[in-house]
Amino acid sequence: MSRRVVAALTQTVNAYRDMPATVAELPRLAGRLDEIRAANVDHHVSLLRAAVQQGAQVVCFGELFPAPYFALGADPMWLGLAEDASTGPTVTRLREEARRSGAIVIAPIFEQGPSGARFNTAVVIDEHGDVLGTYRKTHIPFGRNEQGTFVENFYYERSDGKNRCGPANVSTNPYFPVFATSVGRIGVAICYDRHFEGVLWSLAREGAELVFCPSITFGQKSRRLWDLEFQVDAARHRVFIGGSNRKGSEPPWNQPYFGASHFAGPGGVLPDLSAHPELVLAALDFDELRGPDPSGWDLPRDIRHDIYSPRTRP
Repeated sequence: MSRRVVAALTQTVNAYRDMPATVAELPRLAGRLDEIRAANVDHHVSLLRAAVQQGAQVVCFGELFPAPYFALGADPMWLGLAEDASTGPTVTRLREEARRSGAIVIAPIFEQGPSGARFNTAVVIDEHGDVLGTYRKTHIPFGRNEQGTFVENFYYERSDGKNRCGPANVSTNPYFPVFATSVGRIGVAICYDRHFEGVLWSLAREGAELVFCPSITFGQKSRRLWDLEFQVDAARHRVFIGGSNRKGSEPPWNQPYFGASHFAGPGGVLPDLSAHPELVLAALDFDELRGPDPSGWDLPRDIRHDIYSPRTRP
């Protein structure tokens, strides 16, 4: 029996329209963080509904979707956007929408953890509105490229491995949960995580068939690798990967995000079936992941774990 899944990614920018014209004016938003979050959640709910109308069974929103990308600078005001990954306003609303639409939702939010630590976290919600668990971003970037600065370590920590996961998590690795869902086994790797070779290897080893990579990325090298990394990892690990990036720019920083969201599988980039400019849809045939690799390769069988471990080197 064929396992054909229609999956969707969002490709959009901050939906809150009353943003200031300059960075110096940002402090006037201090009392409006709930409005900013609500505007973006409303916008993404509309995209979820549009995706479901086009047949999507699982929809992944973009990284930190309830807000503009604030990590272009270090501003403590934005810390107030962090929320609980189980009972916060974003997850509460999306649980209702997932239940109403009958779609699985991957919701990347700014999490306020129980201990007070903050994380960049994706919440996985099934079609019944149940939270299956969370994935906390494992690698946190800070630096500068030819276009701008990113200081994510000012806002949140790297994953502590204490993801909130229920019985749907089939992974034995606490840092890389894999969720058994009605459409298949789903993992998440957020943005910067995609550059580290162990991330996709770990998710695939723990059984992931579809990995979502919600991202906010810009710059020349990032743009070049964006078209390569997912194809290589999808072929190497025999998984489907959906990479979502913002498209456009957000006042007052006006940093351009190149979009180019897409799905890749072992056979390459999949056609975008969406009729909506802020959505990317693809039909994933999970039968492609079964049986022998058409190349004749068997990488899981032939990998030399013994020579990669530092403890075995001369």
